[in-house]
Amino acid sequence: MNRRLLIGLLLIWSLGPLFWQVYTSLCSDQALTQPFASIDHRWTLIHYRNVLTANPPFWRYLVNSLFVGLSSTLLCLVLALPAAYALNRIPRQLSIMSRLALVGAALFPYVLLFLGLLEFARGLNLGNHLLALSFPYAALSQPLAILLLNNAFNDLPPELEDAAKLEGLTLFQRFRWILIPLISPATASTAILVFLFSWNEYPIALTWISDSNKLTLPVAMARIAGSSIYSVPYGAYAAATVLGSIPFVLLVLIFQKPIVSGLTSGAVKG
Repeated sequence: MNRRLLIGLLLIWSLGPLFWQVYTSLCSDQALTQPFASIDHRWTLIHYRNVLTANPPFWRYLVNSLFVGLSSTLLCLVLALPAAYALNRIPRQLSIMSRLALVGAALFPYVLLFLGLLEFARGLNLGNHLLALSFPYAALSQPLAILLLNNAFNDLPPELEDAAKLEGLTLFQRFRWILIPLISPATASTAILVFLFSWNEYPIALTWISDSNKLTLPVAMARIAGSSIYSVPYGAYAAATVLGSIPFVLLVLIFQKPIVSGLTSGAVKG
């Protein structure tokens, strides 16, 4: 009984803010200011309509964030997977020093690199381009991604790769057809973390993108929250939050299957 109560409290603690945002997005402005008053038209979809029909429309921000998140994640994994494998094969002392350097890089506040990254984007003429966000997001996510994937490679028994060598497989074939499928749970988890960072990043996106048609979701939501100088548009902001959560929830559900299958693929059936 105590265990069920604890699980219930954890669910309320985790899902409570989301339910409150959904409730706020469906309430009229009058119902939000007078929550216990008797109001005939308490429920409304006007906030969703205002957000979706704004200029630019809200779906454009979702597309921009999806493009930045997916491109950053793909670029990060393409670079991090071979780097993590190489880190697992170098001499032990060099590997330890490299891991310490990666930990330091992962903990380093990326805001201090802001001006350097900005000059890099200017040098490549990437101003007001979504790729100007994808490159730094992928680079900033590299240290953590390499560390996570390296731990996954460490957990693999070396006999698997030795057997593949005896079968005549090249390094690329072993990496592509044997090693990467075996670490699919770690790859999926790393992809979610990289995507989440790219999806929620605000300072770089705020400074580097000035075109209103190319804004990402966090910047657009900040503009919605500050769209009125007399009041806070709680309903519109809550509607934007709910709409912005849908793609990420769907992405987690999509990644759930490879994670579960990867964790259970090695189970011994009696």
